[in-house]
Amino acid sequence: MTGVSDRRDLNLTIDLCLRAGELMLSNGAGAADVVAAMRLVADHFGLRRAEIDVTFTSISMSYLVEEGEPPVVMIRQVPQRDIDYEDLTRVDHLVRDLLADRLDLNAARSQMASIVSSGHHRQRWQVTAGSGVMCASVAAFLGGGPLVAVIALVAAVVIDRLQLSMQRRRLPFFYRQVAGGAVATLIAVASQLVDRDLDPSLVVTANIVMLLAGIGFMGGLQDALSGFYLTAGARMTEAMLATAGIIAGVSGGLAVGEVAGVGIGRLDPGSTALETLPVLVIGSAVCAAAFGYASYAPSRALLPTAVVAGLAAGVSALATGWGFGRTWPAGLAAFLIGLVAYAVSGRFRVPPLVVVVPAVVPMLPGLSIYRGLSLLSAPDGQTSEGLLAIVTAAATALALAAGVILGEYVAQPLKREARRLESRLAGPRLVGPLRARARGRSGRRNAEDVPT
Repeated sequence: MTGVSDRRDLNLTIDLCLRAGELMLSNGAGAADVVAAMRLVADHFGLRRAEIDVTFTSISMSYLVEEGEPPVVMIRQVPQRDIDYEDLTRVDHLVRDLLADRLDLNAARSQMASIVSSGHHRQRWQVTAGSGVMCASVAAFLGGGPLVAVIALVAAVVIDRLQLSMQRRRLPFFYRQVAGGAVATLIAVASQLVDRDLDPSLVVTANIVMLLAGIGFMGGLQDALSGFYLTAGARMTEAMLATAGIIAGVSGGLAVGEVAGVGIGRLDPGSTALETLPVLVIGSAVCAAAFGYASYAPSRALLPTAVVAGLAAGVSALATGWGFGRTWPAGLAAFLIGLVAYAVSGRFRVPPLVVVVPAVVPMLPGLSIYRGLSLLSAPDGQTSEGLLAIVTAAATALALAAGVILGEYVAQPLKREARRLESRLAGPRLVGPLRARARGRSGRRNAEDVPT
C-alpha cells in the first residue's frame, strides 16, 4: 500500500478515483462496480474509510484526514457520452496495474489523462458501418432476403447519421429515438411502395433492435439488485423514456403508412423453425460482433463475443421451439451468457460487460415491440393482443438483464473454486509454466507465472 504523504497527494488521489469512476459509469458500468473500483484504488493509496457516493449524473468522494478537521470533498459530474468499450477496458487495466504496484500515482494520472484525451480508436464512419451490418444481420436471421438486408443496412446508416447530427445539436435522447423509429418505418413504407412483394416489417424490426441496443436496462437492474436504488431509478427512467421514444416514432411511421395505403405486415415473435437454426446462430454472431465493433470494443474480443452470442441464440431458439414461450428461453440464454462471459473476458483481457452487452443484443425484443405496435394501430380492434405483445417485450428485456446478472453471480464463485481445485490436484509439472499465486507489495493476491 502506498501512503498519501501530504494534502496535495490526497487531492490527486481522490481526483484519480473520481476520474476512473466517471469513465466507468459513463460507459455503462454498474454503480456497485464503480464504487468497488474506486474504493480499491483509495485503499491502495491509504485512504481507508473514504466515503463514496454514486448517482446517475454525479460521483462524490470525501475523506476525513483527522478528527475535528473538515473533510476533503470532491464531486465530478458524469456527462452523457457515447459508449466506448475501449476506454472501459483501459480503465479496468489501469486499476489492475495500480493494485499490482505496476503504476504509481503520477504514472496512473498520466495514463488516465491519455485515456481521456486520446479519443475513439475507430473512425465515426466505421461505427456507422458497424451499425448497418448489425441491422442487416438481424434482418437476415429473421428471414429476410438479400434485398431486405440491404434496405435494413441503408436505414441503419441513415438513422445513425441523423441521430449523430441531432446529438451535435444537443437534442435530448428521447427525440433522437423518436426520429430513429420514424425514419426506420418510413423507409420500410417507401420500400413497400416500390416493391409490393417486399416484407418491410423486417426492416422496422431490425432497426428497433439497433435502437434498443443503446438502452441500459442491464445497468439499471444491476443497480437495483445491488442496492443503488437512486441510480437504478434514474437508469430505468431513461430506459423507459428511450423505449417510449422508439414506440412513438414507429407508431407515427405506421400511421403515415396507413394514410398512404401501405399496410406493413405483422410477424409472430415466437416463430423459429429448427431448419433456420444455423442462419439464426450465424446471424446472431455477426450481429453481436458488429455491435461490439460499433461500440469500440477491442478487436480481440469480437470473435469470442460472436461465439457466445451464437451459442446463446441457439439455446434460446431451441427452448422456444420446444414450447417454453419467449421469456424463459431468453432468460436461460442470458444466464448462459453471464456464466460464460466471465471466463471469456478474463481470457481475452476485457471486462465482462464488453462481452455481455453485445452478446445480448441479438435477443432484444424488437419483434415483440413491432408486433405490439402494429396490432395497436390496426383498425380491426386488436388492442388487447397489442398490449400483450408490449408486455411480453418488457418481460423479455427484464429476463435478459436478470439472467445475465445471475450468471455473473454464479460464475465468480465457480471460477474461484475451480482455481483452488486446480491448485490442489495439480501434480509436479514436467513441461510448461506452473500457475501460482504470489502476494504483491500491496498485500493483494496477484497471479503470475513461475517457471518450473
